[in-house]
Order: sequence, then C-alpha cells, then structure tokens
Amino acid sequence: MIDPSLLLIGALAIVVVVAVFSHRTGVAAPLILLVAGVAAGFIPGMPDLTNIPPEILLDVILPPLLYAAAVNLPAVDFRRNLPAIAGLSIVLVILTTAVTGLLLYAIFPNLNLAAALAVGAVISPTDAVAATSIAKRLGLPERLVTVLEGESLVNDATALVVLRTAVAAIALTSGGDATADLQNVPALVGSIAGGFVFSVVVGAAIGAIVGYVTVAVRARLSDPVLTTAISFGVPFVAFLPADHLGASGVLATVIAGLITGHRGATAFAPAQRVNDHTNWRTVQFLLEEGVFLVMGLEFKPLIDTLSGEDTGTPAQAIGLGVLLTAVLVGLRALYVLVELPVLRLRDRRRLGAEPRLEKFAERVEEFEPATARQSGRKKRATRGVAQRRADLDFFRQNGLGLRGGTVIAWAGMRGVVTLAAAQSLPDDLEYRSLLIVIAFTVAVLTLLVFGGTLPLVIRLLGVQSDGQDAYQRELHGLLDHVNAASLSLLEDPTRTVVGGRPADPRVLELLRDRFTRLDTSDEEPAGPSETGLREQLVVLRRRMRDAAREELQDARAVGAYSSRAISTAQDLYDLADAREDRLAGEF
Repeated sequence: MIDPSLLLIGALAIVVVVAVFSHRTGVAAPLILLVAGVAAGFIPGMPDLTNIPPEILLDVILPPLLYAAAVNLPAVDFRRNLPAIAGLSIVLVILTTAVTGLLLYAIFPNLNLAAALAVGAVISPTDAVAATSIAKRLGLPERLVTVLEGESLVNDATALVVLRTAVAAIALTSGGDATADLQNVPALVGSIAGGFVFSVVVGAAIGAIVGYVTVAVRARLSDPVLTTAISFGVPFVAFLPADHLGASGVLATVIAGLITGHRGATAFAPAQRVNDHTNWRTVQFLLEEGVFLVMGLEFKPLIDTLSGEDTGTPAQAIGLGVLLTAVLVGLRALYVLVELPVLRLRDRRRLGAEPRLEKFAERVEEFEPATARQSGRKKRATRGVAQRRADLDFFRQNGLGLRGGTVIAWAGMRGVVTLAAAQSLPDDLEYRSLLIVIAFTVAVLTLLVFGGTLPLVIRLLGVQSDGQDAYQRELHGLLDHVNAASLSLLEDPTRTVVGGRPADPRVLELLRDRFTRLDTSDEEPAGPSETGLREQLVVLRRRMRDAAREELQDARAVGAYSSRAISTAQDLYDLADAREDRLAGEF
C-alpha cells in the first residue's frame, strides 16, 4: 500500500497542477480532479478511502468549507436574493426528497419509507463549487452567481436536517409493509417537520450568537496570530454546539460566516481583513479541490464492495443512478419554470411601490429635527430610503429571465456532500451498498454531464454580465465617490488640527495631490522631512483613510454599487491602510 504521507504530497501536487491547467484551459478544476481521482483509484496499492468515517467530511471538512464561502458572500446580495435562495434550498430540497424517496420506496420492496426518504435527502442538495467556478470565469451576472452560491450554502443544511430526522424516524416505519407505513405517515411527517423547525431555529440562533461574539472578540485583539487562530476555530465553535443539541450545525456555520463577513468589513483592522482574505482563500481552495479528488478515489472501492454483495450489481446501481438523475433534473427544471414567474411578479410589485417610497423620501427630506434623537432618526430614515432605491435599481436592472432560469436549472450538480451523507446511512440498512453507489452515480453524472456542458449552455444562451469595461467604469466611479469623502476632510479646518495646531499647508497640499491621484503604490510618498510635519502627514492620512472607509461602508450598506466593485475597492483600501499602519508603527 502507498505510504499515506506520499499520498498526501501527491494529492497536493495534483491539486496545484490541475488548478494551473484549469486556468489555462478553462475547464473547471473539480471536474478534472474527479476524473483524475477515478483513474488514480485503479493504481495498485491505493488505499480504500471508503473506510474513512463520513463524519470526517461532514463534521471536520464541511464546516470550514461552508464558512469560507459564507464569509465571502455579500450580505446585501444574499438579502436581495433570499426568496430565490430559500425556494431552491428549502422548498426544492424537500420536494426532491419526497419524490425521489417515494420512487425508491416503490422500487425496493424491503426499504421502509423513512429510509427511502433519507436516501432522497442524500441526493437532494446541490454542490455549487463547480457551477460557480464556471459561472465566475464565464462572467455570469452577479445575481445568478449569488443564487447558486446561496443555494449551495443553505441546501446542505436542509438536506442534512431532513436526513438526520428521517434516519431517527426509521423505527416508525416497517420495511415492506406498505399498510403499516401508510398508517405511520402522519407521525413520520410530524417527526420530520418538528425536527426541521427545531434544527433551523436553534442552529440559526447559535450561528448568530457565535458570529456576533467572535467578531466582537477579534475586533479587540491586535495580535494577528491570535485573530487567525480564532478565525480558524469559528466554524467549529458554531457547528459543534448546534450539532450536539441536535440542531443544524451547517446552518449555524453559514450564519456565523455571513455575520462575520458583513460585520468584519467595519469591525476588523485592515491588516486583519487582508490576512483573513488570504488565509480563507487558501483553505477554501485546498478543501474544495481536495474533496473532489477524494470523491474520485472512492469510486473503485465502492464498486468492489457492491460486487461482493448480493443486494445488486454495479450495472443495476448505475442504471438506477441514471434514472434518479433524470428525475432530479426534471424536478429542478419544473420548479425553476414555476418559480421564475413568481420571482418576476415579486420584483414588479417592489417596483410598483416606488411612488410611495418617493413620497416618503420627500417627507423625510422636509422633516427638520429639533433634537439629537430626531436627527439620528432622520439619518437612519435617509439611509433606509437610499437602500430601498438601490434595491429597486437592482431589481430593475437584474431581472431573472428565462435564460437565467435555464442556467440555474442546468447547474444542479451534486457533489461530495451527497456521497458523504450516503455513507452516513445506518450500517444495517437494507441495500446500503447499492444505495451508496446509486448516490455516487448521481453525483458523478450531474458533475460531468451538466457541469461539463454548463459552459456551452451559457455561451449558447448568451447570458453574461455587462462586461469588464462596465465594471471598470463602475469601480472608478466608486473610488472617486469614496475618495471625495476623504478629500473633503482637508477642507474642514476643525478636522485638520493635529496636536492642537492647524496642519501645515504643505502637508495639506501633498495629501490633496496624493489622494486625488488615488496612489496605491507601495512606496513611501515624498514629503516634509521635519518630525512635526511627518507626524501631521501620518495622522491626517489616517483620518482621510477612516473617512474613505466610512464612506465605503455606507456604500456597501446601501447597495448602490455591485458587490464586486465594493469588494475590489475594499481590498485596495485595506492594502493601503495596512501599509499605513506599518509606516505609522515604524514612525
């Protein structure tokens, strides 16, 4: 058998080489790694990875993977697309679980109803890693990318909650006795519904608490090693308590990640955000790519296990996998076809409320506050109006049409969570090995067939964002808008006092020139050599950066600019601020 250390080194090398190859060819790396894993599984001496407990993936690998994705998912985009995300990740998952579970119950005479529904839950959640990597590379509109990412974050929680509840309810049904199963359907449905509600509510609450508390703690720490250590622990701090209480650890992790990503944009120091971005991008890359390689490596051992049993043959498992794949694709397409008009109607209703919004805006503008409290209320109302206007502009310019719906329907790939969840089925379950191979077949077929053809579908449909030129114009407009706030500080004499004295005109002129040019180089700008003037330069640059960052956060909260432009601007200012912190420390 190959030495595990050599296997790990080889896997890392394969992941890096495939990533480079993917960038050059445009083929999604997860698809290449899946095929490479299947091929590597036939090399003599390869270990049997089916012996790895499924809890390693579900409890150890999945939390940081979901957390990394959630941290980078803009909260504004998630909020705006919540109806579409909730429909795909909750309603569609439950519908898919019911239909495929009943189909399996009809096919296998000795499989009880709860167990059939458990298997239905296994093959219901989509894995958007391959889909979103393709979507981003081909320039899909942000709304489609957000819907696919949001669905993959939440639907794992839905499916795993239903799976856990269905497995616990297996005792309520009796395999092969249809009459007894039908009599127990109300108890089964009640058990699943009650468990689902409990898991969602408690999981969301724990995730929110962990998110707010860990952000508050990390914001008060200046040691990058400590903040990084806490950051790596957050997914498990959210997941483990929720899972221990029988709630959704996955949902808790996702909620904690969304809150961290949203609040960390203002609470964390710039250097901390830069470190977090690099660290979690690395973790996400290694986990996402590695799990698809492992998934491919499990193919041959699964087939060998099934071949040694009398519950079915590999050919039968693959045939049933093809059948279930067709059912899954049909259900997803039908659901999207029904959901699209509902979402468009919702958008039209929102746009129809614009006249009422403008009347409210006029009243807010005319209101003259008499107290500090009233002034605060007017400020919050003004921001709320700006946010509603930005939302209306978003829905006006980013409607979900039939072509976008076709992309969403086509992107229903299953992934490693499906295989890991299948391997977590009870050991004494009838047809267990056969059902695992069926689930594996569904995952591989959807990944290779639909993931492999998704680029072609996108090109044929012509679904694209406004393009790089439009994005660059938007980014420059955002930078000009944010930079104007920092430059306005220099025109206010009360804000340019340093050490009790007005700033030197030479310092003000240097800062005007530097910020007008939006200089983001790594070189220390030339300036006055006197110690007092250099102090003024450092202090005023920090104040200007603070003013720019506050304006950027206002723009983020309002949502008038795309999340991509906001993220890029945030990265630019974070790098500049981190450099300023270093220079200030040296000073």
